[in-house]
Amino acid sequence: MAVRRMTLAAREARLAYWLLAPTFAVIVLIVLFPVILNVWISFKPVTLADLRAPVPVANERVMQQAEAAGDELVLRLTMRNGSQRVGLFGVTWTKTLPVGLTLTSVDDRCSQSNAVVTCAFGDWEAGYRETLDLVFVADAAYLAAGAPDVRAAATDMRARAENILTNFVFTLDNYRRILSGSDFWTTLRITLAYTFFSAVGSILLGLFAAQLLNSKFRGQGFLRGLFLFPYVAPVIAVAFVWAFFLDPFSGTVNALGQRWDLMAGPINFLGQRSIEMGFFGLTFQFPLALATVVAFSSWNYFPFAFLFILARLQAVPADMYEAADVDGAGPFQQFWFVTLPNLAGILAVLFLLRFMFLINKFEDIFLLTGGAAGTRNLPVLIYDEAFARADIGAGSAVAMVLFLVLLLFMAIYFRYAPESER
Repeated sequence: MAVRRMTLAAREARLAYWLLAPTFAVIVLIVLFPVILNVWISFKPVTLADLRAPVPVANERVMQQAEAAGDELVLRLTMRNGSQRVGLFGVTWTKTLPVGLTLTSVDDRCSQSNAVVTCAFGDWEAGYRETLDLVFVADAAYLAAGAPDVRAAATDMRARAENILTNFVFTLDNYRRILSGSDFWTTLRITLAYTFFSAVGSILLGLFAAQLLNSKFRGQGFLRGLFLFPYVAPVIAVAFVWAFFLDPFSGTVNALGQRWDLMAGPINFLGQRSIEMGFFGLTFQFPLALATVVAFSSWNYFPFAFLFILARLQAVPADMYEAADVDGAGPFQQFWFVTLPNLAGILAVLFLLRFMFLINKFEDIFLLTGGAAGTRNLPVLIYDEAFARADIGAGSAVAMVLFLVLLLFMAIYFRYAPESER
């Protein structure tokens, strides 16, 4: 029978798959496994207390001490299930007695073998409690040993418990509670507003900086490096500096504003939800704290947009500007009809990228306001649910909603972003 040999291309393809297998394994472990685990937890009523396995607890107290041979020693066990939600199975209590003690209690769950007493208590429901007196008779050997404290003898108490993380009991209560609460929808609106205006603000600042540094002049390289500082500086450091400058009592901004009569009094930029403002005779409430956080985010991430826009600007042919100049187009018209059309693709991609990056930003808002004063976004809500309220399941449910929003914008990105700009 003829043996069919693989072609060279097929062998190379198989070798490539084997070489890429470790990479795929790492991706599954690092990326997919946390996602799958988060989906699993979001359908379970898991709290921080559930992460620690429930254990049986027994407090021992000597109610009666033997004074002479033949006297009784009474050891009281006050036992309980340490969990109010999870039952225990196969609870056992074992103690190695001091020499000279013999169990005489009539509880059929307990027995003695040599110096070892074993009690099999069976299954305990959640929150189970029981008090049991164990009666021992002491002999001369116990008294000769100095009547040692029976509580100090070696004790072992064990039980099995169903792990709420690994069982197959699922619920939609996390999603019901999250989606039915008004806080979630308010937080979602704040998240979208913060993300949208921060993305637009960072792109506008990046566009302005790129236009400024697109021409040759002395010190151009120094300014380019200086403009990258907000992006490369540690976010904790720059957030601390902003909080110091904007402090209502000792901040530089309030001090200069009041000195130059720009403010009637100190303004708490990071702690005041809104401020009343007038415009053309109309009065409205301006979201002060949220706008301040948006300004910080725009400033912090504009260098990302600046680098991409500057690279695209330098790729625009100079002939297009020369032709526009010959046709009598002014600077604004050249920008509108020449620069912007050439930047349209990269601006769209930058907006989608910044939107996806900013929508799950946690540290900026958490460091500046902690989510107070109308600035709490979905990542901060995840933190509050999972750790402040100790509800891991609810936090995972919010994370899944955020993940679905990210998937939506990723689909938009891959659908509408030009292939040349991806």
